[in-house]
Amino acid sequence: MSEKAIIAMSGGVDSSVAAALMLEQGYQCVGITLKLYKGESRCCSLADVNDAKNVAFNLGMDHYVLNFTEEFDKQVIRHFIETYEQGATPNPCIECNRHIKFNLLLLRARQLDFDYLVTGHYARVAKDVNGRYLLLKALDEKKDQSYVLYCLTQKQLQCSRFPLGGLSKNEVRKIAEDKKFVNAAKDESQDICFVPDGDYGNFIENYTGKTYPPGDIIDMEGKKIGVHKGLIRYTIGQRRGLGVAANVPIYVASKSIADNTVTLGTDDALFRKSLSAKDINLIACEDLKKPMRVTVKTRYLQAEQSATAEQTGENSLHIEFDLPQRAITPGQAVVMYDGDIVVGGGTIE
Repeated sequence: MSEKAIIAMSGGVDSSVAAALMLEQGYQCVGITLKLYKGESRCCSLADVNDAKNVAFNLGMDHYVLNFTEEFDKQVIRHFIETYEQGATPNPCIECNRHIKFNLLLLRARQLDFDYLVTGHYARVAKDVNGRYLLLKALDEKKDQSYVLYCLTQKQLQCSRFPLGGLSKNEVRKIAEDKKFVNAAKDESQDICFVPDGDYGNFIENYTGKTYPPGDIIDMEGKKIGVHKGLIRYTIGQRRGLGVAANVPIYVASKSIADNTVTLGTDDALFRKSLSAKDINLIACEDLKKPMRVTVKTRYLQAEQSATAEQTGENSLHIEFDLPQRAITPGQAVVMYDGDIVVGGGTIE
């Protein structure tokens, strides 16, 4: 009897092709689309559901919609808001992977006696000589999504499949076109799915009913040079929308919850040589027994940077970069690599 797989189908081309590839490999597949948000969003819109259903019908698969709105609200949206309120900048895609897709959906798959959860992420899973599961970058490094998957555990990796890890986006589009999928030419979603207009500040205020008080914008010497519109509307490295005139480009260099200030500085003020991280997850090993040479990303689209990583506690890391890095932002993920292998990562403090 063939193995069974649940395909997480967003309605996009990637998860659709992932389903087709798993079927070709002989798996029994069922498509699942997650309803994650009650309001207007890119999380399971009616168009997305219809696209997923159309592809599933095309492939001869059953398709269902699961309502995870309550869990998504609790685990992702509230975390998103609380992180901004604490002065940091969250990455909700990572939290969605951590708590929803590879936790709740995977648990549901196992309860229904399915062997694997399949997504359209561009990444790969392998085993080392000791039987430990590894997360590897996709062969197409321009599409690699291993950064947002660093939180996966050994048990989750064991039950996860990423069929697109060895393909380029063009190859995926070509498969979809050959199979005449309705979403073969569908655009990719770039913004956070539950903030379709990209205005995080308005979303948070509307969601919470709170008004976040204005405060002083100061320069690097502590001199007041303007008034900000609430700390939740600013992030490290931000240049636009500051409302302060200057003779040279200036950016958000830091924020202070304690005195409700935003500090602006020139580009030079954004560079740091090291960072600390919490809530760590190591994939390639149980722990870092000694300092390790790695390459590091502190943002999804950043090029990897050479550094030395040291585990400073059961749940903490210190990373020292060879060269100072720009706009290291609390709340974002730091992910470590050893070649193509994801060593692990954590949340920047």
